[in-house]
Amino acid sequence: MPPVAPMLAKAVPDIPAGQRYEPKWDGFRSVIFRDGDEVEIGSRNERPMTRYFPELVDAFRDALPPRCVVDGEIVVVDAEGTGLDFEALLQRVHPAASRVRKLAAETPAHFVAFDLLAVDDEDLTGRPFSERRERLADLVGGLSRPDVHLTPMTEDLDTARDWFDRFEGAGLDGLVAKRADLTYQPDKRVMSKVKHERTADCVVAGYRVHKSGPDALGSLLLGLYSEDGTLQSVGVIGAFPMAKRRELFAELQPLVTSFEGHPWAWAAQEEGTRTPREAEHSRWNNQKDLSFVPLRPERVVEVRYDHMEGVRFRHTAQFKRWRPDRDPASCTFSQLERPVRFDLTEVLTAR
Repeated sequence: MPPVAPMLAKAVPDIPAGQRYEPKWDGFRSVIFRDGDEVEIGSRNERPMTRYFPELVDAFRDALPPRCVVDGEIVVVDAEGTGLDFEALLQRVHPAASRVRKLAAETPAHFVAFDLLAVDDEDLTGRPFSERRERLADLVGGLSRPDVHLTPMTEDLDTARDWFDRFEGAGLDGLVAKRADLTYQPDKRVMSKVKHERTADCVVAGYRVHKSGPDALGSLLLGLYSEDGTLQSVGVIGAFPMAKRRELFAELQPLVTSFEGHPWAWAAQEEGTRTPREAEHSRWNNQKDLSFVPLRPERVVEVRYDHMEGVRFRHTAQFKRWRPDRDPASCTFSQLERPVRFDLTEVLTAR
């Protein structure tokens, strides 16, 4: 019975040998519960997401066994049908039922299954992954539906390395490795994940104050210059110890400036340029103030990131080091490694 906390993975630097390998999907982790006409979609934090994906509820009633629990990932495919679109997936979580119905038709979601927890009265969580995968393949692998898929899996390390490199072009962000004898352990980091990691030199153009008080830095706002010389907002870094937050706050005060002449001025927002002030409040937390303190764009920081989603870092970047030797004007998008585009349909049909 829901809720069930999904089994998790811990990050490792290299692909481990002697395991079973699957693509790491970039979507919403979901555990699907079906009991006859009743369908529940549980999220990673065990909250129900059923109302946001009515088209998948219909798909599960049609495709899954009458009583089962399946673990997987909800994704949205981009307009070209060749990659994942996480921004479009985020938009699916909306409070208005009319908007949910509209987006379900315009940007329908897909479900990629990768584990089986139960069928009928049989609890499979204590069974080895090799058995669960075989049972899952019997249930999902032969479906002709375009929206419910079985994730590819391989036991060959060379194939896994090839997938790690090629599948990124379809919007996937690494690999997951599982031991053949692994039991399903909710909320335990017993799988392994290998993610792409890169570095970029970014301009620091602002900061947000930490919630603890006005004398500590919360996050640094990062930018990269586009070909036309516009400083685009690409993300933030903010994982600093408290002592470092206060130290950075004091260190950056000489660079504090006004919005007049700043590349992320209010006027730029009104003209439609993407800035950190696109909205006054976070779409996830209406009380969260997203205003920031502008800085003269003179300092450069090197950050670690996994991959881009459009013109922004998909996940929060990590501080690596300051780069006083770099000219801010040289911090452009051209320094970023762009994965070769790869057709998503080839991922979904890989065996």
